[in-house]
Amino acid sequence: MRRSASLLQVLLVFTTMVKTQWSTVSGIYCKEMSPNVYRPHSVTITEFGAIGDGVTLNTKAFRNAIFYLNSFADKGGAQLFVPAGKWLTGSFGLISHLTLSLDKDAVIIGSPDSSDWPVVDPLPSYGRGRELPGKRHQSLIFGSYLTDVIITGANGTIDGQGAIWWGWFHNHTLNYTRPHLVELMYSTNVVISNLTFKNSPFWNIHPVYCSQVLVQHVTILAPLNSPNTDGIDPDSSTNVCINHCYVKNGDDVIAIKSGWDEYGISFAHPSSNISISNITGETRGGAGIAFGSEMSGGISEVRAEGLRVVNSLQGIRIKTAPGRGGNALPMISNITIKDVVGVNVGVAGILEGIHGDNFSNICLSNVSLSVQSAHPWNCSLIEGYSNSVIPESCEQLRSNCRQTSDCYDGSSSSATHGQEPRDTLSTSQLLNPLMKFTLF
Repeated sequence: MRRSASLLQVLLVFTTMVKTQWSTVSGIYCKEMSPNVYRPHSVTITEFGAIGDGVTLNTKAFRNAIFYLNSFADKGGAQLFVPAGKWLTGSFGLISHLTLSLDKDAVIIGSPDSSDWPVVDPLPSYGRGRELPGKRHQSLIFGSYLTDVIITGANGTIDGQGAIWWGWFHNHTLNYTRPHLVELMYSTNVVISNLTFKNSPFWNIHPVYCSQVLVQHVTILAPLNSPNTDGIDPDSSTNVCINHCYVKNGDDVIAIKSGWDEYGISFAHPSSNISISNITGETRGGAGIAFGSEMSGGISEVRAEGLRVVNSLQGIRIKTAPGRGGNALPMISNITIKDVVGVNVGVAGILEGIHGDNFSNICLSNVSLSVQSAHPWNCSLIEGYSNSVIPESCEQLRSNCRQTSDCYDGSSSSATHGQEPRDTLSTSQLLNPLMKFTLF
């Protein structure tokens, strides 16, 4: 995987982002969404022959149950209940108007046999497998072109048994790109809540080409040295709400994406209108919030508050590079980070633009960091503003942000309704993210 240039790479021992007078972002786009939707029809997975002993393979039972429930999709929808037990399975697909509900002592376990995870075509915005050319393994739980889908429980568990996949990755013996735990494509009105996700082979939760997505009250766990076990990765998706989650993993806690290089440009599906709140995470190999590196379709209108990241490599990281987006240079603009307090911070910020492509309107306001480095800021090829920043920000940001409308407070029309992305087909964009942090 290519090395990327960081616009903002804050190296933190402990990061937290707290509420202020700024109106809460939680629920801006997902007010009407809930995991508690009444389904008039319900079955239990044991009715289809499933055995919860952790040994019996139940793929056929899951597929048959969901095939049966499809007959109720136009009759108010249905629920598939998974009771207490250890339910070993390969990949299975969901349907519209379905609730998959897990008992608090239920564990859905991914099969350790790679043949139980079918091989499927690459995503059109990626053009190939993320790790290897060609196809990729299908996610444990998947679906396409769905509406009104709920994956929930009383904090039941979905365990991908990722260790065997991580071994294949480290040994360079993978034949195809590793699978995610959950991937929904081209879907709308998706709720994922009140579950624990463990040991994903690759990314954990991956809504791609989706809209109206709510992820809340989930716990995501993987060893801190596990490769590429991103927590929640909205990808070319709009109107996404992520709140009240705990993530401890080996890569980014949350990574916002929008396709890869020329494929992402030609597919032209940006990620936009994303709200993030009340997240706690720990990651040795990534960031609390990352943008990219696959961001060729553009990212805009992201707001975050209440982020707490412990013992991690970066607080915020924007990952891009020349050529990210085919032959285009990325456009990074209108980024506001404010209300930050931090201690035990290694480096306050690395803000590096690209030759011939300065990053613009970078705004820092009310930032106070206790930094270990004698050179807290590393800035080049950027333009922007700052106000009340300790240690004093780099010279390129020393204009007062109070005197410009290019810094956002979360309530302006530009921050709420969005700025139309420019040159979507030829440029990667990151526009109008607003983040409020307190870093400890």
